[in-house]
Amino acid sequence: MDKLLQLLSTNSGFTTSEIASMLGEPEDYIKAQIKEYENKGIIKGYQAVVNWDGLDDNFVEALIELRVTPKKETGFDEMAEMCMAFDEVESVYLMAGVYDFALIVKGETMQDIAMFVAKKLSTIDGVLSTGTHFIMRRYKDRGMNLINSDNQVDERSLIL
Repeated sequence: MDKLLQLLSTNSGFTTSEIASMLGEPEDYIKAQIKEYENKGIIKGYQAVVNWDGLDDNFVEALIELRVTPKKETGFDEMAEMCMAFDEVESVYLMAGVYDFALIVKGETMQDIAMFVAKKLSTIDGVLSTGTHFIMRRYKDRGMNLINSDNQVDERSLIL
């Protein structure tokens, strides 16, 4: 895996100067490489990993399993595009195994998600079945530990 991309995916807040120091490369090279990745669409954007449990915002998330019949001409791509078009859908993943897609869906209440699945998602032509799993709590997200603990020690080190 590309070390630059690995660093950015771990913490997109690193400055190009910090990354250059960590990788032992000139800062101009790092800037140019990042720009090239952005232009090629390899880097799609930058996001913070947020521990939503620490806020008073109320919303519910669910992982929706989706079994579908792929279209003869487009395979799974057309179904993925239909799922991505819904505002409620945060993420869409093509899976191998018992079901074809995993969707991360967000709503204000469990009822909102249930109605989304019943009225919008399951009515799409080609959807064979759905399975809804409500996300109760996140402990780790995108490599970041989200549990606040007084006993937790930051064991990361800066490599120079």
